[in-house]
Amino acid sequence: MLLDETFPGVTLDLDVWLPYYLPHWSSRAESEATYEVRDGELRLSIPPGQPRWCPDLHDEPMRVSCIQSGSYSGPIGSTIGQQPFAEGLTVREEQPTHWGYTPHHGHVEIRMRGVVDERSMFAFWMSGIEDLPERSGEICIAEIFGAGVSQGAAEIGIGVHRFRDPTLREDFSAGSHHIDVREYHRYAVDWRPDGLTFAVDDEIVKQSTQSPDYPMQLMIGVFDFPARAGDASENVVPELFVSHVLGT
Repeated sequence: MLLDETFPGVTLDLDVWLPYYLPHWSSRAESEATYEVRDGELRLSIPPGQPRWCPDLHDEPMRVSCIQSGSYSGPIGSTIGQQPFAEGLTVREEQPTHWGYTPHHGHVEIRMRGVVDERSMFAFWMSGIEDLPERSGEICIAEIFGAGVSQGAAEIGIGVHRFRDPTLREDFSAGSHHIDVREYHRYAVDWRPDGLTFAVDDEIVKQSTQSPDYPMQLMIGVFDFPARAGDASENVVPELFVSHVLGT
């Protein structure tokens, strides 16, 4: 499968992307991203008035604007749904199956920049489509918390999350890199049957012998955790800008 997304026009390509974050656990209306597409750039943001995501279920207060290239759930009341975050979750709004872009191996990269503070983060990751519960591993290509950003450097979380995949093991770490995340950088993974190679601006930063063996969807999001830091009046509006997503 090929993807060469440069965000032309003024709207998302809804044949590929859904502007909702795991809507089966809440609803499309309650999980819709705040975003705009303009001048060849996707901008995701979390303005002050954006409500919390799943406020009665998610233990830590969280707000999120995220797009994803796949979606799968069971009917209302079932426990079948992608990325369950607690025991006993049931589907609140059934979602039509959507496989907009779900590669199985290949090179995947993003060109992005973000504005975050101590209580926010942005990320690009690949998640198993979970048409079966064990197809749930994740390949995290870049996870950047504002608390890990300093002058001219940032901690970037990279690696593999096992979740419900018994064939995987946790292999995730956050190392410091000399980049300014407010500027555009390219974050990539080469996903092969025999392993993973992660790169930032073409420089290899991590390798793994693990390789999830099923289709995965792309997820691009910015997150805010209101309980994590001080006076809200001092916090910036979290923003994530994306100019290119490539999958070959």
